[in-house]
Amino acid sequence: MDTWFDCKVVYEKTLENGLIKKISESYLVKAFNIVEVEKKIVEELKPFIRGDFEVTDVRKAKIAELYYENTYEDAIWYKLKLVFITIDESKGKEKKTNTFVIIKANSIKQVLGILEDKMRGSVIDFTIASVTETTYSDVIF
Repeated sequence: MDTWFDCKVVYEKTLENGLIKKISESYLVKAFNIVEVEKKIVEELKPFIRGDFEVTDVRKAKIAELYYENTYEDAIWYKLKLVFITIDESKGKEKKTNTFVIIKANSIKQVLGILEDKMRGSVIDFTIASVTETTYSDVIF
């Protein structure tokens, strides 16, 4: 399983009217540890940001899978909470496990279609507990 980190970056951006405004953006970064996260963020953003920027927050994200296709250029990153249902045969009880998935799509309808394609053939029952838009500006691999 990949390790994902939520990362917040603050920098000053020159607006169209010439004013300078402090901007905060969130990124999802695939990395081994926090040191690698910061390195990847700096490498990725340095060509696009003039002046200084600061990585203000890095924390491990509980993401099990990430599904995307580059065909969705202006798409949104959605976070889904899936509840997998298994049966503990020794106790005769249902066990529910929460899992989080990130999907890049243009609409919730498209998110559900992508999830259906990815989960086709799965033998584990699951329900979708929530679908929310993320604030991620991008995902860095």
